[in-house]
Amino acid sequence: MQQFRDNDSVIEVDDVYKSFKTVEAVKGISLRIHKGQFVALLGPNGAGKTTLVEMIEGIQKPDKGEINILGKHWKGNEDELHNAIGLSLQETRFIDKLTVEETLKLFSSFYQLNKNRINEIINIIGLEEKRKSYTVNLSGGQRQKIALGIALLNNPKILLLDEPTTGLDPNARREIWAILMQLKEKSQTSLILTTHYMEEAEQLCDYIIIMDYGKILREGTLNELLKENVEEHYIEFSLDKILFHDELFKNSGFNIEWGRANNKGLLILKDIESDLPEFLNFIKTNNLQLRNFESRRKTLDDLFINLAGRHLNE
Repeated sequence: MQQFRDNDSVIEVDDVYKSFKTVEAVKGISLRIHKGQFVALLGPNGAGKTTLVEMIEGIQKPDKGEINILGKHWKGNEDELHNAIGLSLQETRFIDKLTVEETLKLFSSFYQLNKNRINEIINIIGLEEKRKSYTVNLSGGQRQKIALGIALLNNPKILLLDEPTTGLDPNARREIWAILMQLKEKSQTSLILTTHYMEEAEQLCDYIIIMDYGKILREGTLNELLKENVEEHYIEFSLDKILFHDELFKNSGFNIEWGRANNKGLLILKDIESDLPEFLNFIKTNNLQLRNFESRRKTLDDLFINLAGRHLNE
């Protein structure tokens, strides 16, 4: 894994707060993003991710605290910093009757780029066959590729992507990931990615910041985060019949998260050698029939449940 030094920070956020009327969206957040580093802001809707990114982008101003981009404040350095940043918001709308090529040409004119750069971007985002297609006729995944292409037009030093794959099917999501992985391998661009998909954070990012209710709950590399309570064993199981076992499992003495809707449970064990036979005996004693039973590794969603008491996608 790439090593990052303390003296190569491209984004510095120091004790930043932001409120909207009665809502405290960001509460005293500090962070550092380094050159070439891919960082995920991971958390559910309402965690404060978008507000934080909008302050980094210069769209919102902090109520308190400081933000430095490439060692500079936004005030008085707007043009320079805008030229150094590429961004894609949660939703991007295009002119329906412009083609892919015309859309990129329009945005490239803001940076006075030539046609060679447009061709490079079309190749990077894999839309050569759709070059002459109107944007209105593209799929959601293809339109999101255009949004990403626009963000990359100016060879940004910093790329800010807010929920770039929300609403996309798994295939389209992985195509976006592939573009970003290629960027990671071939450039020194730094990325901040907001997402509530734990797999996205795991696949793309060197460093993960878990947020909820405007605060940072945990941060670190994937391995560092998943080492917490590493002795726990996670076992998913389902039962043959759809029954309401809430009270039965609640009073069982086991750490079980039971999903009534899908008839599946998650069993968390501290000592698998002694606790697992006891659980199987509990199943037998209560005349329950296991349909599936499998051990799996701990995930970021498990960590988030431990920290916040709810799932990332709630």
